[in-house]
Amino acid sequence: MKHVYLETFGCQMNVADTDRMELLLFHSGYTRTQHAEDADLILVNTCSIRDKAEQKVYSLFGSFRPLKQQNPDLLFGLAGCLAQQEQNQLLKRMPFLDFIIGPDAVEDVPLAVERVRREGKPVAWTEFDREKHYSIPVVAPVKPPGPSAFINIIKGCDKFCSFCVVPFTRGREKSREASEIYEEARQLVDQGAREIILLGQNVNAYGKNGLQTPVAFHELLYGIADIPGVERLRFTTSHPRDFTAATIRAYRDLDKLVNHLHLPVQSGNDRVLDRMRRNHTVDAYMERIDALKEAVPGIALSTDIIVGFPGETEREFEDTLRLMEQVEYSNSYMFAYSPRPNTPAALYEDSVPDEEKKRRLHATIELQSRLTEQLGQRFVGEEVEVLIEGRTARKSLTFKGRNPEYWMVMFSGGEEDLKPGDTVRVKVESAQNHVLKGVYCSRPVGTAATAGR
Repeated sequence: MKHVYLETFGCQMNVADTDRMELLLFHSGYTRTQHAEDADLILVNTCSIRDKAEQKVYSLFGSFRPLKQQNPDLLFGLAGCLAQQEQNQLLKRMPFLDFIIGPDAVEDVPLAVERVRREGKPVAWTEFDREKHYSIPVVAPVKPPGPSAFINIIKGCDKFCSFCVVPFTRGREKSREASEIYEEARQLVDQGAREIILLGQNVNAYGKNGLQTPVAFHELLYGIADIPGVERLRFTTSHPRDFTAATIRAYRDLDKLVNHLHLPVQSGNDRVLDRMRRNHTVDAYMERIDALKEAVPGIALSTDIIVGFPGETEREFEDTLRLMEQVEYSNSYMFAYSPRPNTPAALYEDSVPDEEKKRRLHATIELQSRLTEQLGQRFVGEEVEVLIEGRTARKSLTFKGRNPEYWMVMFSGGEEDLKPGDTVRVKVESAQNHVLKGVYCSRPVGTAATAGR
């Protein structure tokens, strides 16, 4: 077989898309290699949500270019949101690229490779999927999925936040049929998965568009939780506007729906949120958070935050810091604003100097580090339930996995008895950053049915 080297930038949707391309390419005669110098095809799946991610991609291909000079038959492919956003401009900037494919062309990656080899000229495959329905055909797996497995349930976004390129790179919202999702979940469990993670740019908008048989998001959660062998259930990423009371009740009712939620807020100030076109207020966001905390005491929360948005004042930035402390996020993905092509915010006067953006970002990171440290200390001395994902490379620690609150847990013990996919109890001895360290306490439990409760 030929060899493909794959690299991924960006969100978990991109990770899932890369896994899908690996599977499709395997059935076209390519096996994955971890060494770019051994590859017949180098394929990079890209993100365009931040300027920094774009620059990393350009730098990476620059480092790969000598390999093509050594092996003229080596193909370079670029997939994902950057491909959709820049399209033919990429071929002008990097003329050594052989093909680019957008997110909607993931299923066609073998055809793109075949066409390039047959015609000997670059291919740009960035048309949006015009089908009204979203389906992912079943393909025989290359390898077991691992203890945690992703399922794409919806693609695209209809929110059009003023800073975001997703509607322009991923298109409008379309949901997969629930029956297809249930079947994929059953297959993954049969192959060894214990935790199912539902994915979408706006995952809890599931069911609004593209379904022949209407199913609401919370109904989908109950349906997957009923599948034998599913021990844990998660989802990401949500939008506050679509996070309903029915979804909160699902958190309360379903033990398998573990007690962690990623709910992006972006800013703690209403004027900034309005300019961002988020279409929710701080009070509305907090109403959802308070209701969730009441339904699921101890739930862990994470978020996305943008600082230095055009026009953001110092007082408005401080509102974001106050909101972070009020919610007590266990983790945050924090960014300094950078304008993205085709977005309304790119036309705003960017009145916050770069140095001020850096200062605000640093202050936000410092606050989140303090919150994470405080929350982590609450686990010290306690036993937590861990789904083992694999072994660690550290000499003093044997296994790694996650607790229901989505903290990474590393622990020693159980070397002879345990394996990935087992759920165990671990006594936490220390906490640092977003990592808990401890020792194995007890044999695997039958399921994670009591996760986080």
